Amino acid sequence: MKHKKGRIAIGIMYVIILFSAVYVTLMYLTHDPVNAPVVKNKLDQPGFSLTAWKVAFYPHIVLGTVALAIGPVQFLNRRRGKRQGHRILGRIYAAAIGINILVVPYMAIFATGGKGSTVAFLVLDAAWLWTTAMGVWRIWQRNVAAHRKWMVRSYAVTWGFVSFRLIVAVISLLTHAPTSVAFPVGVYVSLVLNLLVAEWLLRGRKAKPVSGSRPLREAVQAID
Repeated sequence: MKHKKGRIAIGIMYVIILFSAVYVTLMYLTHDPVNAPVVKNKLDQPGFSLTAWKVAFYPHIVLGTVALAIGPVQFLNRRRGKRQGHRILGRIYAAAIGINILVVPYMAIFATGGKGSTVAFLVLDAAWLWTTAMGVWRIWQRNVAAHRKWMVRSYAVTWGFVSFRLIVAVISLLTHAPTSVAFPVGVYVSLVLNLLVAEWLLRGRKAKPVSGSRPLREAVQAID
């Protein structure tokens, strides 16, 4: 029953990821990104190069989507017959984030919302690096329990690809705040909220089995 609920939860996550991927594809890959509102606002910024930005941006969204897609299946891919697949996907996940971490600082310099957004995205990038590096380091130490915890935290930061856009949309809709406020606030709220949910899920696994709980809790329980 636990695994069945976990699969349902992960199915829901993949639906959300699919919608996010379709949006990104239509907005930035199918059409020239120069037509996207967030890009138009950058064209007049001093030192901005559309070519250099594309070199950083395309790997960012493609590899970010890869990391998003790999995370949920890892929750179900740890049984003995699937350990090799788990390791391979884990390495791809870590590599996708490792490359992303390198391109984010350039993009942050020209982030929508100005300096506040620049700092916020750098903080997010540092959290991504820290949680993922800790997860990799722990498995090198053969500390599987700690590895699982840190990779859950890493994926919580990765999930910011999705939650950040939703939170910014809500902030803009409810408060009509300018991008200089909505974007950095959206980054911080997304990061803190995702990590709090991750810690709640991890503590919930220790406390007691879950019955009829929320989808993400079931997804994390499916790790075991």
